[in-house]
Amino acid sequence: QVQLVESGGGLVQAGGSLRLSCAASGNIFSGNVMGWYRAAPGKQRELVAAITTGGSTNYADAVKGRFTISRDNAKNTVYLQMNNLKPEDTAVYYCAARKRGGTWLDGYWGQGTQVSVSS
Repeated sequence: QVQLVESGGGLVQAGGSLRLSCAASGNIFSGNVMGWYRAAPGKQRELVAAITTGGSTNYADAVKGRFTISRDNAKNTVYLQMNNLKPEDTAVYYCAARKRGGTWLDGYWGQGTQVSVSS
């Protein structure tokens, strides 16, 4: 069964840190691009960060310098370290996987984990 299971969300004060984890099962981790999306109330889902199998990364401008995506290929797990959190980072964060050359919409998605940042 293909699964992406996120963990690590919660409530934190502005300036604090959280680390999200996403454990992948099946064959969806190996060879695929992994990413984190977020959906805030009233806003479209947006790509926060992505990482290739080779470790190349890209980030949304809003999180550059504060968030770090990484992957542990031995554990089939991808992480999102979030530092200096701001209230505008409040959202449901989703782990996603897509094939190289494919689209996120055609990929795999987790159920999401809530991140809330208080001012």
